[in-house]
Amino acid sequence: MGDGARFCSNCGTVIGGAPEAAPALEPLAYTLHGSNLQIAQIHLKSGQELYAEAGKMVYKTANVQWDTRMTGNTLGEKLLGALRRTFTGESLFVTYFRAMGDGEVGFSGSYPGKIQVFDLQPGQAVMAQRDAFLCAQPTVQLTVALVKKLGAGFFGGEGFILEKLVGPGQVFIHAGGDFIEFELQAGQTIQVDTGCIVAFDESVDYDIQFVGGIKTAIFGGEGLFLATLTGPGKIIVQSMTLQKMRRELAPGRSGGDEHQPFGSLGNILGSED
Repeated sequence: MGDGARFCSNCGTVIGGAPEAAPALEPLAYTLHGSNLQIAQIHLKSGQELYAEAGKMVYKTANVQWDTRMTGNTLGEKLLGALRRTFTGESLFVTYFRAMGDGEVGFSGSYPGKIQVFDLQPGQAVMAQRDAFLCAQPTVQLTVALVKKLGAGFFGGEGFILEKLVGPGQVFIHAGGDFIEFELQAGQTIQVDTGCIVAFDESVDYDIQFVGGIKTAIFGGEGLFLATLTGPGKIIVQSMTLQKMRRELAPGRSGGDEHQPFGSLGNILGSED
């Protein structure tokens, strides 16, 4: 190539030029309405798209087209995705929404609770409880993650399966009651009632530990085990779980301790995981 050449004569590549950056992903414009029965009101510009858990839509404008299908580009990816979604307690299909002109669509959870929005960077991942996924931009990958430790799977209240959400893009999740967030420093630990964890950063170590003593475990009303999370990273805790709400609404409930003695062991035998 001659001096001063800007392009390769064979392939046309720019000589010494930096690779073009990927176009920036335009964030979604949204509003969260309500307190404990929240609705996510998402404003879509023409051509913007998102996908959602089947059955979570509340309303949409007429110019927002929808299409229910399996995720993935090939048959193998579709079948694998359907198998993964079955493990997480989600439906086999997701619904895609695409705006043909400026439009709007609303989503909500299936029981009283809050909606949390994550703005994930490329490669950034967050772990969420089963059945938490609400909707996301199409660039967000929804996969299955297994808990790393055997004890956490048996006694964690959520089983071995978690949802893993990988950026880039915005993702909306739903869980029960009100939320409180903790930003853990490296090595900092917090203990949480099992089943009350909504989501946590992938960098957070998650394990289950036996409570202080047999008397506390049996008569303390808090069960046998606590979830132990160690930073660095952010965690989100919920005040009400679906399991608690079902228990309180069960016919013939007569009150008493929050957890029955050895209730966690009974949960193992009756676990769906």
